[in-house]
Amino acid sequence: MVFLIWLVLFLVVVSFLLLLGAFWRRAIYERYSGGRPVTCPEDHRPAVVNIDLRHAAATATEASPRLRLCDCTRWPERSQCDQDCLAAAVEAEPYKEGKVKAGRKQIYHLPVLLAAFVAWYVGAIWHSHYMFRAEWMQAVGLTQAQVKQIVWWLSPHLLTAAVCLLFAYGVAWLLAVSHRKGVLQGVLMAVLLGGALIAASWFGIARLPHALFVIEAGYVALAAVTVGAIVGGLYDKLVLRPE
Repeated sequence: MVFLIWLVLFLVVVSFLLLLGAFWRRAIYERYSGGRPVTCPEDHRPAVVNIDLRHAAATATEASPRLRLCDCTRWPERSQCDQDCLAAAVEAEPYKEGKVKAGRKQIYHLPVLLAAFVAWYVGAIWHSHYMFRAEWMQAVGLTQAQVKQIVWWLSPHLLTAAVCLLFAYGVAWLLAVSHRKGVLQGVLMAVLLGGALIAASWFGIARLPHALFVIEAGYVALAAVTVGAIVGGLYDKLVLRPE
């Protein structure tokens, strides 16, 4: 009986401490959430920044949380700045629609071009005689001579490159409008975009021969993951930064 009483007291104390921590973290989120309009100390141009709420909540056990910025409309070109606008961001009112134009995240072309080229190159290897060319020819019903002739045509390669480029720009656009970056986020956006395209063209896809469907589905899945990983992972890295 005594053990049960001590156990209940222990659970009450732990629950109380957890509840205090939850209230404290909620207060931090309410205090520092939202985009905040500031003036960039480097060139005195307007910008909108976001305070890193996760870092602030993780350091909430101290007298005051350690604050830092996690996003800015001038990043990633100037992501290595000293964050001298942090004090102004803390004092500023949270950004509201119609008050300050935050702008849309820019699409950076170098990661998109690299992702499109890699996806096209993966397709060339995937359909080569080193991998699935024999199965692909059998599924399509083409002879070796016909395939060799197609390989030297320019239009199929240009069409494939254009599709890869459009898909890469689609992934970059989804990342930009959702203000996300990273390999996992890029792969997620690629999967979502690929799923939407498959659903839109399912009637034509379902009529493909089973063997051809398996080959092309494997390539599309691999290309989508590759494009998403490159575009998302290199979002703030493969960028021409100003001097």
